[in-house]
Amino acid sequence: MEASLIGLAGISLITWLYLLCCRGGFWRADTMLGGHAPTPPIWPEVVAVVPARNEFDVIGRAMASLIKQDYPGPFSVILVDDHSSDNTSLEAEEAANSAGRAGRLTIIPAGPLPPGWTGKIWALQEGLAHSERAATEARYIWFTDADIKHDENNLRRLVAKAEHEGHDLVSLMVMLPCHHLWERLLLPPFVFFFQMLYPFSRVNDSGRSDAAAAGGCVLLRADALRRSGGLEPIRNELIDDCALARRIKDKGRSGGGQIWLGLTRSAWSIRSFLDLAGIWHMVARTAYTQLRHSPPLLAGTLLGMLITYLLPPLAVLVYPWHGQAVAGLMGLLSWALMAAAFRPTLRLYRQPLSFTLLLPFAALLYALMTIHSAFAHISGRGGAWKDRTWERFEEADKT
Repeated sequence: MEASLIGLAGISLITWLYLLCCRGGFWRADTMLGGHAPTPPIWPEVVAVVPARNEFDVIGRAMASLIKQDYPGPFSVILVDDHSSDNTSLEAEEAANSAGRAGRLTIIPAGPLPPGWTGKIWALQEGLAHSERAATEARYIWFTDADIKHDENNLRRLVAKAEHEGHDLVSLMVMLPCHHLWERLLLPPFVFFFQMLYPFSRVNDSGRSDAAAAGGCVLLRADALRRSGGLEPIRNELIDDCALARRIKDKGRSGGGQIWLGLTRSAWSIRSFLDLAGIWHMVARTAYTQLRHSPPLLAGTLLGMLITYLLPPLAVLVYPWHGQAVAGLMGLLSWALMAAAFRPTLRLYRQPLSFTLLLPFAALLYALMTIHSAFAHISGRGGAWKDRTWERFEEADKT
């Protein structure tokens, strides 16, 4: 018992030392989109494509922020209404009219969903096809979600960075809401875990195979998207943003595309999560997909989370019961390293640094969401979103 506890505590400590020293500095949360890239000689044409399905409560604010972009070059917005049963299109149109830039917005309905396609990717494909007919000179396609609000200079900064540094893809992890209790407890850890899974410094290194993007804000060179095969190769991907980034990095210019992923304070999600259920559903929808629906990967992930996040505080808090001073000390050191690693992300979100002590509890909840995701997949309800279930597309694609 004594040797086992000390051994597990030692593994946890070594894990945190590795994460802080050898994981691309992910924890620094300092890969930010700046505003200092040189102005390009010519501002190229950009088309924004926004997939929307039953987004009446957020689409007006999101669309107004797009329509009002202070972009010097040609810019237009295509909203693809994906069979909404509410007044999504009317709300978007009203936002464009109120902004006095109705000419920038085109609203098109998505066609019937073909077998083998997820709803979002099909909506993007419909918008992309329309842009290829209506804006033949567009150099960039800007995929952004219907619940994302952008600072009026955001597109200018994205294009300036892509033009100056020669990127085929520039993506932003937008700011997530931190107004309500569960948002404050769980969304900064979500960003922390995402950076750990996809260290931005490695993603942005053209010499490495690591690739990722954040689907809420993705600026793409149109010719790079065509070289990668377009959207059809990722038509049934649930984690479509990272799948797209992998293809762009694999199939880009000169045998490999330049991609950049970073953080920002110039774009943010306006979809609130008033309770735990909303965040739970968002995470459980894709967690098991991230593990490639593999029971061994699921078991390994859960064991890893237990040792990495839960064992350190347990070794400290139940020290009076186990009485192992070495295990308790290693648990305390691991917990301190965990807290230090989480601090920059909390600063980014302007949350109290005392929340570092709650990261193990957040990790426990994420582990439970992952288990729920696996059971949902097994029962045929995996990937459910807005009255659609992903397995239906997956099975249709196999036929």
